[in-house]
Amino acid sequence: MTRARRGRPVHGWIVLDKPRGITSAQAVAAVRRATGAAKAGHGGTLDPLATGILPIALGEATKTVAWAIEGRKVYHFTVRWGEARDTDDAEGTVTATSLVRPTRDAIETALARLTGPQMQRPPTYSALKVGGERAYDLARDGIEVVHEPRPVEIDSLRLLAMPDDDHAAFAAVVGRGTYVRALARDLGALLGTYGHVCELRRHAVGRFSLEQAISLDNLVALGHSAVQSEHLLPVETALDDIPAFALTEAEAHALRCGQTVTPLRPSDRTRIDQIGDGATLCAMSDGKLVALVEIESGGLRPVRVMNL
Repeated sequence: MTRARRGRPVHGWIVLDKPRGITSAQAVAAVRRATGAAKAGHGGTLDPLATGILPIALGEATKTVAWAIEGRKVYHFTVRWGEARDTDDAEGTVTATSLVRPTRDAIETALARLTGPQMQRPPTYSALKVGGERAYDLARDGIEVVHEPRPVEIDSLRLLAMPDDDHAAFAAVVGRGTYVRALARDLGALLGTYGHVCELRRHAVGRFSLEQAISLDNLVALGHSAVQSEHLLPVETALDDIPAFALTEAEAHALRCGQTVTPLRPSDRTRIDQIGDGATLCAMSDGKLVALVEIESGGLRPVRVMNL
């Protein structure tokens, strides 16, 4: 962990409770200004409409973003029935309407059909690239965008409340690449009506949760002192599910130089053989993360080397 001074990097994670109305990129820029970090990135996009968990990686933690976004995500969201919108959320233009309003029993039946492995067509307005351009830019220019369905995992989908005939609130646990906006759209179609997301809040991303989060206003108020507080989480936070592997000083030095290491200790070689080729490990030395490595032919090949 490094103090936030000009020209000196800050390493770790800030779990931001993103406010409504700003993009993920704007949130990253605001956190970077507040902390003085030289480098920053986010672990999973949130739409401007959405609030909640946006893990923001600072410094060397940006090298672990790919592992952070692999984690399961927890959302609470509200669907507005009877309206289709071009963005599949409340910010879009109404494209179709229906007077059909689903019953509780019908909703519960539809939820069961949408749980588990699914083929999901991403929303027209998404950050996916089509011919090198973002789909939402093409859509805003009036260019028709049709995405192919993609495999996604929906671990659980629960009905939380039906405050009135026009709305229903849900909780979902989903895997990488799942769009809640598309989920609302597909749920409406299954129920013989239309649906779009009018409220969306993300409660967790992998190991990151709301209990760890700080609001943008509070972060800005803390300023550079935020990186000296409990709000800056270690680089390894996103890697809790990856086994740790202790290195000797010589092995750590070799990995830092980008070299593949074959451990000399018999117990280490046995453990590597048991885990098997292709597995990822957190290579540690003196309690610090040296590198993310992949087991390859009994050796440890550096995938991401940390400069901590």
